[in-house]
Formats: sequence, C-alpha cells, structure tokens
Amino acid sequence: MSRAPFHRLSLLAATTALALGFAVPSQAAEDAVVIPAPAVDAAPASGIQTAVVAGGCFWGVQGVFQHTAGVVNAISGYAGGSKATADYHTVSSGTTGHAESVEIKYDPKKISYGKILQIFFSVVHDPTQLNRQGPDVGTQYRSAIFTTTDEQKKVAEAYIAQLNDGHVFKRPIVTRVGGLDAFYPAEAYHQDYLTLHPTQPYIAYNDIPKVENLKKLFADNYIEKPTLVGAGKATN
Repeated sequence: MSRAPFHRLSLLAATTALALGFAVPSQAAEDAVVIPAPAVDAAPASGIQTAVVAGGCFWGVQGVFQHTAGVVNAISGYAGGSKATADYHTVSSGTTGHAESVEIKYDPKKISYGKILQIFFSVVHDPTQLNRQGPDVGTQYRSAIFTTTDEQKKVAEAYIAQLNDGHVFKRPIVTRVGGLDAFYPAEAYHQDYLTLHPTQPYIAYNDIPKVENLKKLFADNYIEKPTLVGAGKATN
C-alpha cells in the first residue's frame, strides 16, 4: 500500500533508486534537531497517562513512540474533526479538520510528558513547517498537540515559548496547541506500519531515520523491540 498522491514524488525517487541498485539515503525529510529539555514539565503522577500529537504522516510518529521506553501503547488515528469523517480516504482530502495523529499511552514513572514533547520536537518532525511535513502537504499533516489536561496545555505552550525564545530552530514553531475533543483510531492497516513495512520506500526514506535518530539522541529512552498495537505481528 502506498501513501496518498502527496507522497508520489518521494516514492518515485526512492523506488527508482532501489530499482537501480542504489541505497536509499538514510536521512529523513525532516532532520533531527538537538534541543534542550523543557524547563517546565508535568508534575509526577500515578497511573497510565495519555498524550496526543500530530506531526505529519502518522506511520513515522507511531513508529518512533513504539520504540520509546515508558510508552505502553501508541495508536495511529485522527484528531481535530468529527467521527463521521474520521476515515483515511476522507481525511486525505484535507477538508475534514482532522490531523493524522498518534495517541500515546505512557507510564509517567518511566517517561514524563515533557520528555515526550522533547522527542516530538526533536526527532519526530519539523515543527516549523506549516500544514505539511516533508513530501506531505495539507492541513491533515499539520503539527499539533492535542492536550488532555490544563497542565499539558501549560507545559506544551511553555516549551514552545522556550524553544522559540532560544532560537533553537531557524524558523518559528507553528505547532498548534489545543484541547482534545476526541481521538479516532485509524484503520487496522495503518497500525504498526513502520515495523511491518520497513523496506517500503516511503518508510525507508522518511521514517526509519527518525527511529535511528531516537536511538542516537535519546539512547536512555530508546527500546529496540517496538511496542506494537497488533499482538503477534512481526517485529522485523
């Protein structure tokens, strides 16, 4: 299965390279950026917590967080629109208000909300790209944080201000922060996609490097075996 037409140019280039026997470049469309940890983080809590973020194609976002220690589940889906239009075909039109998103269930005793945001801004995507990520164009690929508590909103907004004030990125961060109304899981074939299709050209070119950057820049937060949605599925 291939992505929507927005991916066609990158897929064509990668597929041609593979066909000619060349290695696909080990560099994502959005390079990782070394950034400081948030000065303001969520207070310690007990019980599994939920974070929802959007940073372009959900395949790569899910894949990174499935390799993140302390994450007990990461599900690809849709946020920002209604249940009636929360399906891949309709969301891909860019007219539903949804963003391709990932719901992250995590253990706050093992990883904080701030650390999740640090990984999100550093290796998952480029937060300065407006309504796009790499080859993917449209509001459904926007950078967004859907908060589930007032504390999450405070932490997210403070961190964006910190990164902007420190000129960590060459351009201002355009990530939208807003409350989560609802999260709708994506179709089954989108789940665990990076793990199940590591040699698919789009994944190999755009997303595998994100996981490699997680391992390199956040070694203490990296786990080799991904935490998959589908029980019993292959891990390589």
